[in-house]
Amino acid sequence: MRTQTHCFISLFSMASMSFIPCSLLLCKDSMVPHKRLNVCKPINSSQPKSTVAEPLVIRRSANYESSLWSYDLVQSLSTKYLGKDYEVRAAQLKEVVRLMIRESSMVADPLSCLELVDDLQRLGIAYHFEKEISDVLEMIYYKTCDKWNSVGLNLKSLGFRLLRQHGYTVPQDIFGKFKDKIEDLNPCQPEDIMGILNLYEASYHSFEAESLLDEARDLSTKYLKENLDKIDVSMAPLVTHALEVPLHWRVPRVEARWFIQAYEKRDDRNLALIELAKLDFDMVQAVHIEDLKDASRWWRHISWDKNLTFARDRLVECFLWSVGYSYVPGFSLGRRNITKVNAMITTIDDVYDVYGTLDELEHFTDVISRWDINAIEELPDYMKICFLGLYNTINEIAYNTLINTRIIVLHHLKKAWADLCKAYLLEARWYHSGHIPRLKDYLNNACITIGSPLTLMHIKCSISITSTQEILQWFEGTENIVHYTALIVRLADDLATSSDEMERGDIPKTIQCYMHENGATEDEARRYIESLIMKTWKKLNKERAGAKSKVLHEFIDYAMDIVRMAQFMYCKGDGHGRPKVTKSHVLSLLFNPIQGI
Repeated sequence: MRTQTHCFISLFSMASMSFIPCSLLLCKDSMVPHKRLNVCKPINSSQPKSTVAEPLVIRRSANYESSLWSYDLVQSLSTKYLGKDYEVRAAQLKEVVRLMIRESSMVADPLSCLELVDDLQRLGIAYHFEKEISDVLEMIYYKTCDKWNSVGLNLKSLGFRLLRQHGYTVPQDIFGKFKDKIEDLNPCQPEDIMGILNLYEASYHSFEAESLLDEARDLSTKYLKENLDKIDVSMAPLVTHALEVPLHWRVPRVEARWFIQAYEKRDDRNLALIELAKLDFDMVQAVHIEDLKDASRWWRHISWDKNLTFARDRLVECFLWSVGYSYVPGFSLGRRNITKVNAMITTIDDVYDVYGTLDELEHFTDVISRWDINAIEELPDYMKICFLGLYNTINEIAYNTLINTRIIVLHHLKKAWADLCKAYLLEARWYHSGHIPRLKDYLNNACITIGSPLTLMHIKCSISITSTQEILQWFEGTENIVHYTALIVRLADDLATSSDEMERGDIPKTIQCYMHENGATEDEARRYIESLIMKTWKKLNKERAGAKSKVLHEFIDYAMDIVRMAQFMYCKGDGHGRPKVTKSHVLSLLFNPIQGI
């Protein structure tokens, strides 16, 4: 471990973006790790005792589990899937697949063409063939746009899902007579079951007020569940997998890991696709390992895990989140930055929720809002460490954005962090006063404290921006997207974590606010939240369908992947707070290649 903090040197004259080395302001010996103590002395308790008695400070304890992933373990990760030999073989396989796509587009059967596109997406390799897939879908759209009533349920359902996913306008009315067709289907016939399964998957791409698709979802779900024991054994895992979580809600990287192995067992599998999918998975994982090592070195450098021991050490889990947002190699810098952002959000959340006194939090929020390095003298030592780590990291991100794009984003980042801390402070005031907010008031604030708007702000500054004016235009055009994203993430989080948080002492969450306001039971509150998640997904689908630019479309894709990642992380409990919940996914997605060592 380094014993002295390395100094970031400002390379341009803007005083607000200067990097201040923590070691110039604090020595290591003055940092007091009040680890999981309920009662502790105020900061500087490691200094020589004063003749004046110091009052005890009462602090809460969350007793968070320790990290499963040490710095040394992360730095020891290695992979053989690097180098020219693998790149050459991957390039050869890509050409084979491109030929497959071209040949499929020349065949009169659009179903086989759509099935190939679907397989490429689920295998996690579609990003290599964006132009080819776009051409194929455009051709199919214009060939079938006036023929939907004459095609079978399977083609209709798969075509609807893929075309809507890629921004084409396909009305729900094409399913006008689906109920009559369901009655004639045979659950023992794979083609019939695939039609129902694709109808089920298509229904999750619905917009608000599309009652026909709501009915399709209900009936297809009921049909698949009732006939699960009659379905061919080769298809049963696919159906069970879909009923657990629909494809539209699944994290692409997680789905690829599962689907590669499922596809390999199919009778109609293509060996070239299998080889490319496995090789690409392991080559991309090699990029992820380097990204994680870089983030781990930063985490070791700022030493929050050693000096802010009351907080969750979740660096690897934060990286898993960022992989869920985008796994493609081209987003490497974005993944590294977002991992840092998520790790700092986690710690600062614990400062407000667990450790800080209300008076300290008032001061800390003021310093964050002013972004003034000279104001930190009024903070306790642990908050000085926290602010300096944040200050240096965000200034560095802003500086790197400036030298890469010539665009100044620091003002936007500072405001986003200030907004987050102000929202945290409001929750702290509610807690200390015993206030139970109305559900609307809670959600308005909690959609900020969940951290998604801040994460999306950093993503905005990481992708395809060409001017400061473009950023301002995004603010005007993406407010709904940011809100819908944050709402689903908040609701998914509260469904999984509210019990633990209420047990250790926290403000009421969505469930408790709804129960208190409506006199409902917990089961009724949970059903309400689940219905609200579904409604909000429909709104997000509509926003995506209305995206009028490639950059906005790209941004909405990131937003949707944040939502998917939240539902994944919280589907079986608190996957962020309890590392054992996501341990197997860390191993399979980040540490272990799919083809073995």
